[in-house]
Amino acid sequence: MSESKPRLKRPVENVRAELLADPDTQRIAKSVGMELAAYVELVLDYAQHPEKEPVLQVVPDEILKQSGYEPASIEEVGEFFLGAARGELGLGPPPAYYSGFESKPAPSAGKPALRGDEGQAQAQVEVDEETRKALLKHVPRGPDRL
Repeated sequence: MSESKPRLKRPVENVRAELLADPDTQRIAKSVGMELAAYVELVLDYAQHPEKEPVLQVVPDEILKQSGYEPASIEEVGEFFLGAARGELGLGPPPAYYSGFESKPAPSAGKPALRGDEGQAQAQVEVDEETRKALLKHVPRGPDRL
């Protein structure tokens, strides 16, 4: 039941050059704290090996603080997931939000989507304050955050 993910159809050198020149790629690399070239190579590695799963690293809050990072609170993490449920993550609204009457094309037109929901209808999720609090109750709390 697993779907075969598509591999790159264009030469890697061409895709690398486009990614290095793309301002969105440069912005993303900067926002994740990576050198542009290293970020592009990581993107290309996943594009060439679509079966590869991303690596998730879980680090205790103490180590993050020692490294100079301020860990997100439980409420911030909960709000992040609620935002994802509302479709607020990504580089901007999906193309389906545009009517076609805008004076200029969407900034992401012609670029690959990072959202993974292209071709799907956008779910409209309205969450009132009471439901939001109820959902946040289900966010697991660590022993140091009770």
